Amino acid sequence: MHIACSTLCFASRPLDVALRRIADLEFSKVELALVEGGNHLHPAELVADPAAALRKIRMGPSLTASSLYLESSADNAEHTRQLRAVCRVAKILTVTCITIPTAPVGSDFAAEVNRLRELCALTTGEGITLAIENHVGRLAQDPATAVALCQAVPGLGLTLDPSHYINGPWQNKDFGDVMPYVQHVQLRDSGTAPNQKQVQIGQGLVEYGKLLSQLERYDYDRSLTVEILDEPGSSLDVETEVRKLK
Repeated sequence: MHIACSTLCFASRPLDVALRRIADLEFSKVELALVEGGNHLHPAELVADPAAALRKIRMGPSLTASSLYLESSADNAEHTRQLRAVCRVAKILTVTCITIPTAPVGSDFAAEVNRLRELCALTTGEGITLAIENHVGRLAQDPATAVALCQAVPGLGLTLDPSHYINGPWQNKDFGDVMPYVQHVQLRDSGTAPNQKQVQIGQGLVEYGKLLSQLERYDYDRSLTVEILDEPGSSLDVETEVRKLK
């Protein structure tokens, strides 16, 4: 396993500044977040001009990309175009895992399976693993549905963020069933109360030692990505918490 830092930890700063801060904190790996409406790279930029988008990723000699995260509200056709562009960038950056959210809670399960099958076929053809995120408010917010999606879509993996199983409707019940499908991990600390989506490291309920033991049982050897979100109005000193979790 290796430790990485998400650019979402410094989402309020320009991308070049965020990457410098991540390097200054002595990370060697970074997860690049491509978020529609964010301050960094937008998915549409990769479609319009991949070369210009790549020029914005100035990581310097001390950083390499470990994974990519794509979040977009585009319709299915445009989302597919965006993912195809992200795959091209991933190959240039030698990234082998791309994470996307699933459809919102209440969406048709069969339709989501068909969508993910098409997207997974696209990424697999490029030699890249597609992983879904277990985000609150999305179909994969509970372990059973996350597992069902991974079983229904050949090659699909899961990006595990334990905080969504702790702070969301699952309320910290056991989620060990997802471990065989985990292809990427994102970490912060979290409690069960509504205002505890992310808390100071050590003040929450994430059992890092137990989590690592479960991952090792399935020979997990990919990234552990620090993803403490840089959110407006947050009382957390994000940089301090990133340093502590690292």
